[in-house]
Amino acid sequence: MPCPFLGSMNQGFVRNYGSVLLKQYGNLCPILSRGFRSLGVDETKCPFIQDNSIVSEAPREMTEDIKESVPTYQYDKFFSEQINAKKKDYSYRVFRKVSRLAAEGMYPQALEGPEHRRVTVWCANDYLGASRHRAVQDAAVSAIRAYGTGAGGTRNIAGNSQMTEKLEAEIAKLHKKPAALIFSSCFVANDATLSTLAKIMPGCIVYSDAGNHASMIQGIRNSRAPKHIFRHNDPNHLRELLSASPAGVPKLVVFETVHSMSGAICPLEEMCNIAHEYGALTFVDEVHAVGLYGKHGAGIAEERGLEHHIDIVSGTLGKAFGNVGGYIAGSSLLVDTIRSLAPGFIFTTALPPPTLAGSLAAIRLLASEEGRSMRAKHQGIVRYLKLSLLIAGLPQMPSVSHIVPVPITGADKVALVAESLMKRGHYVQAINYPTVARGEERLRFAPGPHHTPEMIDSLVTALIESFHENNIRFDQFMVNGACRECSMEYKVDIAYEEPYKYTMIAA
Repeated sequence: MPCPFLGSMNQGFVRNYGSVLLKQYGNLCPILSRGFRSLGVDETKCPFIQDNSIVSEAPREMTEDIKESVPTYQYDKFFSEQINAKKKDYSYRVFRKVSRLAAEGMYPQALEGPEHRRVTVWCANDYLGASRHRAVQDAAVSAIRAYGTGAGGTRNIAGNSQMTEKLEAEIAKLHKKPAALIFSSCFVANDATLSTLAKIMPGCIVYSDAGNHASMIQGIRNSRAPKHIFRHNDPNHLRELLSASPAGVPKLVVFETVHSMSGAICPLEEMCNIAHEYGALTFVDEVHAVGLYGKHGAGIAEERGLEHHIDIVSGTLGKAFGNVGGYIAGSSLLVDTIRSLAPGFIFTTALPPPTLAGSLAAIRLLASEEGRSMRAKHQGIVRYLKLSLLIAGLPQMPSVSHIVPVPITGADKVALVAESLMKRGHYVQAINYPTVARGEERLRFAPGPHHTPEMIDSLVTALIESFHENNIRFDQFMVNGACRECSMEYKVDIAYEEPYKYTMIAA
């Protein structure tokens, strides 16, 4: 039976445009439409096509699905371009294969690379070596045997362990606050707390220090609250901005005590007083200070007797306390608000039993007389390194804390010096963009109480050789054996009657 549709058309037209007609109108034909549903079956062939000499066989379009070619995004090409750009400007991060050793007599050394070459570690934030202290290790091991290695889920789902509550009570006691809340990291603690507070308080305005850590910047961004940036550690600029703020609206002033990359310490009392004068809450990050300053290791605020000036303090369990995790401490209502509303807390797996137990032991250790002794040794070895660099004429940024930054301008140069040091048995990571601004690259040394004068002497020699090797000047900081800035001549006396006790005399 001929097709009434095609049969009504001129045969020359059908001969020339048959495939187009079938593609566009074939689905309207009761015979051909079955061909779209059951491809390749002979019974679906149109009787007109079979019998008509004009078109002897259905075109391929009638016997298979019509597939249009859709261009896809070149994902791998894009990723490759991003990585190549990072490598080109020397900001690509190379993660060294470094396994730190904890055994007595080994710390602060590590095994580096596939050859397990022994190197001395200078850049870890396990500032006092609490991670390898016997009391901390024993507490973690006992917790594993009693409760296992994992928390099993969020605190809401898996349960709120008694160790969690003990740790939070210990943190609150340390900072002289009514309550505390622990998180999976201090990045999460800062992000979750700031984003939640600034979002839920109507009309909240945030005032952020220009030197703030990425975690605080991220939290402020995530809140989408209006913000003002004041110059790093500049109370006058903070006052200027706050004085122009509307009265009666909630405000947050956000800064940190010890700056992680420069070692600078903020004018804490002045900044808190200015914030409170204009009705703002203070959010103060003590991450690089907890464990290291104050009689009980509560940080700069304790050392200066200013705990009551801080409304919200954040800290970490992953640096001087030698474990992992972060926390905030503040009023009971504020802490309960974050506990109830912050997604970064609510939906995150709780800290595991060994971390809880190890952190609790570390906080108690560093609050004790032994902790005070560890801090004294720590400060002694920091002074020894700073003075050794000065005497050698090596550059160092002015730092009043335990962090010793050595500036080396240029991402390529700082990477080359770090590589040269590694070849000489000293591991320190090159710091470049985006951790610091371009042109402000540096090596960041964090000596601890388990480093020795001999280790520092070896490091300084290696630094001198590395600077020479990479054609970097370093002799402009000393003039005739005296400090270029104050003309004071230095000598170092080391008392060996007691291990790790250093006496430094300016003569």
